[in-house]
Amino acid sequence: MRRVFGSVRARAALGATVVVAVALVAAGLAVLQVLRADLVDQARLKARTDAREVASRIAAGTGYRALELDEDVPVQVVDEDGRVRAVSEDLEAVTGTGSASVTPVGPGSGPGPDGGGDADDDGDGDNDDDAGQVSSEEEYGHGSARIDGETGDYVWAAVEVTDRRGTEVTVYAGAPLATERDAVSTARDAMLIGLPLLLLVVAAVTWLVTRRALRPVEGIRREMAAITASTDLSRRVPEPGTHDEVARLARTTNETLAALEASVARQRAFVADASHELRSPVASLRTQLEVGAAHPELLDVDGAVEDVVRLQRLAADLLLLARLDAGERPHGGSPVALDALVREELAQRTGDRVPVRTEVAPVAVRGSRGQLSRVLGNLVDNAQRHARGGVRVAVREEGRWAVLQVADDGEGVPEGERERIFERFVRLDDARSRDDGGAGLGLAIARDVVVRHGGTLTVSAAPEGGALFEIRLPSG
Repeated sequence: MRRVFGSVRARAALGATVVVAVALVAAGLAVLQVLRADLVDQARLKARTDAREVASRIAAGTGYRALELDEDVPVQVVDEDGRVRAVSEDLEAVTGTGSASVTPVGPGSGPGPDGGGDADDDGDGDNDDDAGQVSSEEEYGHGSARIDGETGDYVWAAVEVTDRRGTEVTVYAGAPLATERDAVSTARDAMLIGLPLLLLVVAAVTWLVTRRALRPVEGIRREMAAITASTDLSRRVPEPGTHDEVARLARTTNETLAALEASVARQRAFVADASHELRSPVASLRTQLEVGAAHPELLDVDGAVEDVVRLQRLAADLLLLARLDAGERPHGGSPVALDALVREELAQRTGDRVPVRTEVAPVAVRGSRGQLSRVLGNLVDNAQRHARGGVRVAVREEGRWAVLQVADDGEGVPEGERERIFERFVRLDDARSRDDGGAGLGLAIARDVVVRHGGTLTVSAAPEGGALFEIRLPSG
């Protein structure tokens, strides 16, 4: 069963069929109920009309034996004592009325001038008594009647009437329910025949429509499987020409593939550049150690230490970039005082080539103190490598932003290179940067950290003539 309904088409067809079946069954039951109620109301209306017609004749003075009741309409007239005064012709049995008898009382069985119980039994209607009265209300009941050997169910209408002699009788007139039952049965049979056919059509149409709608999804799946098998991230899934959810899914999938391709390309370039950067200090350190092993007196300990320090810094930078690429967010939400951070970072620096001048004002941000210290150190290191006579570090608050600036008086950064310098392993002066131990990662790390703190890092021309690196972070 799970395999049969394992596809979306099958589940959609089944769901649509079930929903339509429930709706049709509910609607069919409602229709049958309304039809039955309407036909019963019509039967009641006919029974009431017949009963009132007989009652009006009694009230007008027509004798019970002269009523001339229609044989097609079962009528029974019963007095207060339960005696049957009149019945329609061919009525052989009755239930649901005031009496089960279908034999009217004869002359002499009741009071009257002639010993009978009828008023104006001769039927001439000549009577000096006042006219009788018909009740304005009627009651209904269900029962059966046998007319000329045929038994059926009837709805009975009961109307009370007072004849001219003041005798109160009840007129029962019946209307057959066979019409109602035949109509309901016919409608039910038609529904039972049409419902399965309609459900079959609904299931087939849903299956075909769903299959057509999901055909592009199958194409997307096949192409994704091919991309996974070939590891060729330059391929793209087909995009249908529609403007529905499937088309948006295809576009989003292609955007994801493009982002994944760019990420993989950047990772490959990162690995290649890291390998290239690591090769030089490792080779230099190996050469020095091999020379020292063969000729201890020629071992350059200071050079070996510099290479080890360079390797250590490069490894730390690579690890930090790996954590940032993995989505690492700043830890700690406590405020960090930028002015105090600048003073502490600069106080710990030794051996700077040019002096550093500070212009700081109290301002705080939220984030990782260690990562922000790393950013400041990278920017000051960069300024030290390029400055001629001095470096300036300024901190101030502008509205809801905390601004940290590091400026130098060097040659500055050409306008066309002001974005490229934030790429990894990019050095505008490779020879000088390599000699100074730079690997082209400091500015890339600084921008990644600042962005993950919700800020920006840009470079422009400094008033001193060199480069001005400006950090903007949300103040907090």
